[in-house]
Amino acid sequence: MKIITFTVERTGTGYSAYYEEEGNIVAITTGSNLSELQTNALESYNLHADHWNKKPATVDDIVFKYDLASFFDFYKEINASALGKRIGMQQSLLSEYINGKRTPSDKQVTRILNGIKQLGKELSELELV
Repeated sequence: MKIITFTVERTGTGYSAYYEEEGNIVAITTGSNLSELQTNALESYNLHADHWNKKPATVDDIVFKYDLASFFDFYKEINASALGKRIGMQQSLLSEYINGKRTPSDKQVTRILNGIKQLGKELSELELV
């Protein structure tokens, strides 16, 4: 089965997520938390799949792509100010991206994502004594 990528956005009451095929939104859902959103995304996609006689998805087929605000809301453990320092980005600029006051370029998104992935790599290789 192919990977089914839902784009996640923060809303006033939780999160929304949508899946596109050929530039058209074909499945959309909401959830008050990540667990509910995953369940609802799977159900939403499978309604689409059933309608078009496609193979149904499993929870392992669904992945989420986050906007910056949703990412930092889901992963509150990551401090935006500290990440900004780590990647050489002013905290105020990163804050504007996170709060939707400015839209980062693809280059800036890549810079932020690489910083997050590098932090994750370092943490996964960490040993404590």
